[in-house]
Amino acid sequence: MGRLILLLLIVAAVILVWKAFGPGTWGKRTEIQADNRAPSPKQIKGPDDDEEFLWNIEKQRFKERRAREACEAEQRRQQERQRRQQPPQDET
Repeated sequence: MGRLILLLLIVAAVILVWKAFGPGTWGKRTEIQADNRAPSPKQIKGPDDDEEFLWNIEKQRFKERRAREACEAEQRRQQERQRRQQPPQDET
C-alpha cells in the first residue's frame, strides 16, 4: 500500500513539473517580464535580412532578364529576315 501511494506522489510530482516547465511554457513571458520590457522590433543587421531589399533585387534581376531575352529575340528576328532576303547562292 505504501508503494502505491509513493508511486502516485511521484506521478503527481512529474505532472506538476511538466505543467510548470514543459514545452508549452517555453517562450512565454511572465507578467512581470512583459511589463518591464516591451517587445523589441526585429532589427535589420544587414542587407540579407531586409526583405524589401531582397525583393527589390529579385525584381531588378527579373527585369534585366526580360530585357535581355527581348533583345536576343529581336536579334534572332533580324537575322531571320536577313537570311530570307538574301538570294539563294548556287553551288555549281
